[in-house]
Amino acid sequence: MKVPFADLHLQYLSLKEEIDAAIASVIRSSAFIRGPFVQKFEDEFAAAVGAPYCISCANGTDSLFIAMRALGVKPGDEVITTAHSWISTTETISQAGGNVVFCDTDASTYTIDPVQIEAKITPRTVGIIPVHLYGQPADMTAIMAIARKHGLWVIEDCAQSHLAEIDGQVVGSFGDVASYSFYPGKNLGAMGDAGAITCKDKSLADRMAMFARHGGLSKGDHQIEGINSRLDGLQAAILSVKLPRLPEWTAKRQEWARRYVRALEDIGGLELPETAAGRNHVYHLFVIKHERRDALAAHLNHAGIQTVVNYPISLPFLPAYERLGHRPEDFPNAFGNQSKILSIPIFPEMTEAQLLYVADVIRGFAE
Repeated sequence: MKVPFADLHLQYLSLKEEIDAAIASVIRSSAFIRGPFVQKFEDEFAAAVGAPYCISCANGTDSLFIAMRALGVKPGDEVITTAHSWISTTETISQAGGNVVFCDTDASTYTIDPVQIEAKITPRTVGIIPVHLYGQPADMTAIMAIARKHGLWVIEDCAQSHLAEIDGQVVGSFGDVASYSFYPGKNLGAMGDAGAITCKDKSLADRMAMFARHGGLSKGDHQIEGINSRLDGLQAAILSVKLPRLPEWTAKRQEWARRYVRALEDIGGLELPETAAGRNHVYHLFVIKHERRDALAAHLNHAGIQTVVNYPISLPFLPAYERLGHRPEDFPNAFGNQSKILSIPIFPEMTEAQLLYVADVIRGFAE
C-alpha cells in the first residue's frame, strides 16, 4: 500500500466544484490584488479565530517580519524564541534588526520551556515568540505571566496550530499579535503562499497593514516606507472555500491521532506525542520518537509510506547561527530530539486502512 504524507489533490477533488467556481469568480472580476475576495477572507478568518483585526499578507514568514517591524524592533533588541522550529521564526527576527536568543524546549511537547525563558531576559529583551509547534499549543499562561512581569510583547507563531486551544481559549488570542501561515500543507492551506496576522489593537493593526502595503492604507498615500506583501485574490477565494471545513478537518486529524495512539502505544522504544493538560492539539503533524529514527524511516519508506523529519537540525545548530557559538548542552532537549523525531502521515482524507497499515509496518520494525 502507498501512503502519502498528505494528499492535497484528494482534498482538492473533495471541493473541486466550489474551488473552481471561486477561482472563476476572481478571474471574471479581475480582483487579483486586494479587493472583495481578500476582504471577505480577512473578515471570515478573524471571526474564526476570535480576533478583532486580521491583516492578510503574502506568506507566514512575512507575517512575522511585518509584526516585528510594527512593534518597533530595532538593532540591538533581543527576542527570545524556541530552539526547535522552522527558520522563519528566527530569520525574521534578524531581518527586523533584532538579535535571536534561543530557549530550549519542554521535554515532552517540543514547545518552548517557560521555566527557562526568564533566565534569558536581559535589559535588551523586547519580546518573546512562542511557537505552537506541530499543532500543540505552547504554555501561554506561563509565557504571558513572564511577559507582563517584564513588560515584553508576545507574538504567537500559529503557523501550525489553526484552531488549537488552551483551556477553551483559541491560540493567537493570548499575545499581542498572532502569525499564521496558509502554506499548502498547513491545516488550512492555500494553493500557493499565503499568510495573515491577527491582533486586538487597532493602531497596531493599521501599522501592520500599512507596512505590508507599501507604507499606506490607501493607494498612493505612503505614510512610511513599507514592503509589498499582499494576499492575492485567488488564494483568498480558495481559503474562503476551505475555511468552513477546517473544524471538520481538525476533528478528523484528532481522531486519526487517537487511533494512532491506540495502535502504537504498547510498542517498546517508541515515544508517541504527548498533549499537555488543558491543551487542544490539532495535529498538523503526528511526530513519533525512536532511537533508530533513520532506520525506522527507511523501513517505512521501503513499505511505501512517506515520512518527513521536522526538523533534522535544531535552529541553534544550523550553519546560519554558527556565529552564536552554541553547544549541544545549551539546548539538551532540542538537540536530543533532532536525531529521534519522525513525522508520519496524518491528514483528514486518510483512510483507516492506511492508518492501520502504517501502524502495522511500525510494529513490524519494532518486533
